[in-house]
Amino acid sequence: SDIQARAVVLTWSPPSNFINGETDETTTGPELCGYAVLVSSTGKDGKYKSVYVGEETSITVNDLKPATDYYANRVQAEYNSMKGTPSEAESFTTLSCEPDTPNPPRIANRTKNSLTLQWKAPSDNGSKIQSFILEWDEGKGNEEFCQCYTGLQKQFKITKLSPAMGCKFRLLAKNDYGTSSGFSEEVLYYTSGCAPSMPASPVLTKAGVTWLSLQWSKPSGTPSDEGISYILEMEEETSGYGFKPKYDGEDLAYTVKNLRRSTKYKFKVIAYNSEGKSNPSEVVEFTTCPDKPGVPIKPSVKGKIHSHGFKITWDPPKDSGGAAISKYVVEMAEGPNGKRNKWDMIYSGATREHLCDRLNPGCFYRLRVYCISDGGQSAVSESLLVQTPAVPPGPCLPPRLQGRPKAKEIQLRWGPPQVDGGSPISYYGVEMSPVEKDEPREVYQGSEVECTALSVVGAGPFSEVVACVTPPSVPAIVTCLREISDDDIESSHYSPSTCLAISWEKPCDHGSEILAYSIDFGDKQPLTVGKVTSYIIDNLQPDTTYRIRIQALNSLGAGPFSHMIKLKTKPLPPDPPRLECVAFSHQNLKLKWGEGTAKTLSTDSIQYNLQMEDKNGRFVSLYRGPCHTYKVQRLSESTSYKFCIQACNEAGEGPLSQEYVFTTPKSVPAALKAPKIEKINDHICDITWECLQPMKGDPVIYSLQVIVGKDSEFRQIYKGPDSSFRYSSLQLNCEYRFRVCAIRQCQDPVGHQDLVGPYSTTVLF
Repeated sequence: SDIQARAVVLTWSPPSNFINGETDETTTGPELCGYAVLVSSTGKDGKYKSVYVGEETSITVNDLKPATDYYANRVQAEYNSMKGTPSEAESFTTLSCEPDTPNPPRIANRTKNSLTLQWKAPSDNGSKIQSFILEWDEGKGNEEFCQCYTGLQKQFKITKLSPAMGCKFRLLAKNDYGTSSGFSEEVLYYTSGCAPSMPASPVLTKAGVTWLSLQWSKPSGTPSDEGISYILEMEEETSGYGFKPKYDGEDLAYTVKNLRRSTKYKFKVIAYNSEGKSNPSEVVEFTTCPDKPGVPIKPSVKGKIHSHGFKITWDPPKDSGGAAISKYVVEMAEGPNGKRNKWDMIYSGATREHLCDRLNPGCFYRLRVYCISDGGQSAVSESLLVQTPAVPPGPCLPPRLQGRPKAKEIQLRWGPPQVDGGSPISYYGVEMSPVEKDEPREVYQGSEVECTALSVVGAGPFSEVVACVTPPSVPAIVTCLREISDDDIESSHYSPSTCLAISWEKPCDHGSEILAYSIDFGDKQPLTVGKVTSYIIDNLQPDTTYRIRIQALNSLGAGPFSHMIKLKTKPLPPDPPRLECVAFSHQNLKLKWGEGTAKTLSTDSIQYNLQMEDKNGRFVSLYRGPCHTYKVQRLSESTSYKFCIQACNEAGEGPLSQEYVFTTPKSVPAALKAPKIEKINDHICDITWECLQPMKGDPVIYSLQVIVGKDSEFRQIYKGPDSSFRYSSLQLNCEYRFRVCAIRQCQDPVGHQDLVGPYSTTVLF
């Protein structure tokens, strides 16, 4: 009943068997519950959305679009759990109104003395836009705006400005219903100035073993919207090759990768814009971090092993990690198997030997060593197993008399010695002598701690000596089963995704030479290997955990299995992503791959290696890192380039992708200077402009346009190869504005294509 630009009032009547909300006398049934109203802006059979549910018979629907056709449908009377028949759809059209507020104008081109602005038309809300009104603050910065353009064009160039001058702009749109509800947001743009001033030196934000993260700031006095690029140059301290560029772009930070550890590098940064380059910053020097040292060599015994101590020594690791070793730490565990015992630190210092003392005789000790430098802590070395020699047992306590003595025998009992000497007691010997004699005789020898001494004449002579040898047996249990790290494997056939490398110590053969080892690693048939103490298990599943144990074999059979270890293969290297070109110009190609943002953090587990074919037909690396985009710069126009890409993770480098070919387009001609006008008489003038050379063999022609008097649009008065034109239609006391542009006529085999360059500055006559 009331239609507006953004709202409408809808009314309806109750069903025929209801009067004023009550059931009439001829009908019985449930009472009325309410109504549901649905509206569609996509046609009578389009998608409807609910705008009201309730008991009213009139509603106002807001937030509609101006000048838009709508359908109101399915007004349903609801009775408890039942719904009535949908009504017929009712159509209506919202009214037109003033345009939406436009977005602010954007900068299209800038010089030292001009700014070219462009903008897009907002929604006209049903009434065609009559004009745009562009206002500016004349570069005064006093928040006072004045009109600089009104018309239907969506581009305007302001001239006669000063270099590095900042100007604020805002935009308004107008149609038959009035102007937009307000100006666009204000924007500040600067004309270009001089080449940038010398920037401050780059600073180090974080250092790694093979990388340095640097950042820098804009040169002082740089306008906030001026596009400045930077060149980061680097020199390795001892290389002697001088400074080389490592980064060229607009970012204010860069991480230099693939560096050597514990190495000094010099850096400087240069800023540049369309006007030229700045002087280089002061040179600064940063050093990569050292890596953690390698594993020290397995310790060894120095000198003789004593019952209560021995001395050990060890060699420094083969790889110090780029920093001096500050100290070594020795750990010791008791027992033949150190993994079942607690490891205790017994030494920490800079020397490479240590006296292990205050030990017990006849005991096993395991020793291992690791080292520490500024780069971190190394892994522990292989362990050394040492057994101190046993010594004779200490004295027993005097025997005690058990029971009452008899006429010809006494019963004695005693306890073990307080010190057993590190070896099991094999037997006890009891000697006895009469009190009046000093010559004792042995009356007992055995493993018991009690005996009965009889009155006997003495012992007979010893028998002849008999030698005996125990029979051989199966080998002892295999010890020290462990995984060999990837860095310690030199085999070219080793793959961490399908292989596991293990090592162990050779056990005691128990009198029969060890012939082979049996490796059990799951449900598969055990694997038998020869007389080795390390092996690479291959043909495994990637990213899978295996339970591994090993036993030794000799001619008598298999020894007991070792302890079980759990090892896991690494995932397969990733497949290459699809490579695509998302933006291009005659000198640049912006490439994108995979899923992610342009500035994904460096902690991303997948790295990418982007390669491009060089002039010799070889692919060379352009970029290696975690990002998903890369801008290839300094290319030639109308040239095809080949690229390929691979993904890498902890499992290694994945396969190279297919070759992708992307081609740069041809460039458009540069903007010409404003044409020059020479008056011949009151009705004739000559217009001349600069002449351009052919572009890569393509001829260049020109288009001359004019606006006469109060006309709002340019019209073309000449198009051709000449660089001058005689205009003979001048009227007295009338303003003429001329502009000219160059047009490149591309001589492609398929067909001609014209590339139109930007128009020159307008000249008034």
